[in-house]
Amino acid sequence: MKKPLWIIASVAIVILLGTYLIANTAGRDKAEQPEETDIRKLVEDISTGREKPKSASISATTLTVTDAGNKETSYTLPENEFFLSIAPYVQQTHPCEIHSLTGCQGEMVNEEFTVTIHDSEGNTFMKDEVLKSGANGFMDLWVPRDRTYLIRIVQDGKVAETQLSTYKNDQNCITTMQLM
Repeated sequence: MKKPLWIIASVAIVILLGTYLIANTAGRDKAEQPEETDIRKLVEDISTGREKPKSASISATTLTVTDAGNKETSYTLPENEFFLSIAPYVQQTHPCEIHSLTGCQGEMVNEEFTVTIHDSEGNTFMKDEVLKSGANGFMDLWVPRDRTYLIRIVQDGKVAETQLSTYKNDQNCITTMQLM
């Protein structure tokens, strides 16, 4: 007995669709960014230890958080803001490009610095503001994206200056500012 063509076609479509869905989700334990997530607050909470994921790193464009169950969630950073984490130092530093919110450790823990930031067009973003490094030795800043900045950090008469930019391929973990 012959089966109608539409039944065969329907079964084939169901099989193809099922195969596609299974193949597209197999091995995936990544979660998409929840719409309501306040990225700035989440970064602050992880950086200060209020949130304690297994690991968390932040690049120029993405925050990636891995929880205790190894579920990885990626968050897209705001289009117009760039996250900088700066660890001034006197004697010890480490090479870094992408900041680990749960792993990077700077030398100068819980210390105050005077920070000035100007962009390449002469605009002052921050003028002689006193910022305190966290328990990880880093100062976290959100600055406008797609600009070049001159950053000056002062502490006890010692000064560190650097020029850096905030484009999508730039590093955001700044560990090269030695106070001299």
